[in-house]
Amino acid sequence: MSKKIKAIEKIGFQWGMDSPFLACMHHKDHFPAGNEAQGPAVSLEGRRMGNDFSGKDGFSMYHGESVPGFPVHPHRGFETVTVVLEGIVDHFDSKGAQGRYGNGDVQWLTTGAGCQHVEMFPLVHQDKENPLELFQIWLNLPARSKFADPDYKMLWAEEIPVIKHTNEKGKTATIRLIAGRCEDKKSLEPTKNSWAAKEENHVGIQLVELEPEAEFHIIAGSKTLNRNLYFYEGTGSITIDGKNIDPSSRIKLSGEDDITVVNGDKTSYVLLLEGEPINEPVVQYGPFVMNSEQEIRNAYEDYQNTQFGGWPWPDDEPVHEREMGRFARYPDGSVVKR
Repeated sequence: MSKKIKAIEKIGFQWGMDSPFLACMHHKDHFPAGNEAQGPAVSLEGRRMGNDFSGKDGFSMYHGESVPGFPVHPHRGFETVTVVLEGIVDHFDSKGAQGRYGNGDVQWLTTGAGCQHVEMFPLVHQDKENPLELFQIWLNLPARSKFADPDYKMLWAEEIPVIKHTNEKGKTATIRLIAGRCEDKKSLEPTKNSWAAKEENHVGIQLVELEPEAEFHIIAGSKTLNRNLYFYEGTGSITIDGKNIDPSSRIKLSGEDDITVVNGDKTSYVLLLEGEPINEPVVQYGPFVMNSEQEIRNAYEDYQNTQFGGWPWPDDEPVHEREMGRFARYPDGSVVKR
């Protein structure tokens, strides 16, 4: 290997992570046209409904029965950052918040002390296909924030910084800055109790599209910084510090060095995740992430006893009306429309 590259490994459904990150799920589905209920207007025979990750005919229903997605489920002790590149997501939670977002929007949800929510993927178009591509990134919370009040905010596509870096060959890297800094740009603010809310934690989330022969520059951080680059899509290769790297690779990089990613002769897509480690015990079981096994047991007991405030919506996989645009309604009743 080299001083700048610490390790390279293949990525599959599960991606290797370093603190402060816990997981990253990449969903890319070629959903067909929708029916009246905003589900697929095709036969669903041959699927394990309620737990369909088959990718049959180019898409999965996940845990949805009629509409694809993830019906009501609880979380405690961490954050979800949902980056939707294409398609629509409907949000409802146990605090009374709701929304619809997609096509470049990002939802930042601090689950904190505990909440229930849904993430459904309504197929709003009846006259054409409904492709979906999103990342859901799990970001840990330190012990002091694990019982913070649940909170969420929208980072709307129109406001997310997009940086275009063109090299001497005229080839461009397009960087969507979800968290942190890039060149002279700073990202939108996350939720207030996030590990990413303090600049000294150096949390960075960047999605990058590289034209053939484009370059992506990552500036030096600290000796303690955990930095991972995920080459998640492409048909060519990238080069870092003289090493050619194939797609579907996780590249663990030095946090204290400047890094230059040089793309090959095909368009490539990479995701950068970096941040200072939280340096606390991590005990994860299902939808809960705490610091000890006793806290996990407590989380299950609390959920059984309180349902984290209950579920105020009429069913377990609600969706908004087909014609509804992008919006967020927060627990205080305020509404933002896009």
